Amino acid sequence: MNDNAQTNSGGDEEIRSHIEHLVRHNLPHSAIYYFLLSDVRIVFATKGTVKARLTLTRDHVNSGGGIHGAVSATITDWAGGMAIATWDLRAKTGVSVDIHVRYLSSAREGDEVEIEGTAERVGGSIAFTRVVISKVVDGVVGPVIASGTHTKFVKLREPPN
Repeated sequence: MNDNAQTNSGGDEEIRSHIEHLVRHNLPHSAIYYFLLSDVRIVFATKGTVKARLTLTRDHVNSGGGIHGAVSATITDWAGGMAIATWDLRAKTGVSVDIHVRYLSSAREGDEVEIEGTAERVGGSIAFTRVVISKVVDGVVGPVIASGTHTKFVKLREPPN
């Protein structure tokens, strides 16, 4: 399948199905993810990349009415893990080693955002991801709200003998 066909179809169907499964089954077990991301919709997934959309609610904004910095950081954490999960259909995406978020603009309650998580490298023990959160304007991805990097320790524990 060529890249345009994958983009139009939502990516690799097996990978997208895996990510949707993780969202349905894992989100309810994380209080912060469930609180902030229970309405997230996966729109694209292929090896190394996941895209999702979320409409911001009152729970996502700060006292000034803009998307809260902690929400952007939580999205970066979550999307980095989902990008790692696309790499090889893993269910466990590791633990955070380092996370950085740059806040570039804002979005308000009722705005839709697109979240793009990319696994830049998934090695034997460390994974490096990049996340971009953009405002959706008239159905099209618009200005970048925040961008981040997320490093995770992903070494799988060997089962006991």
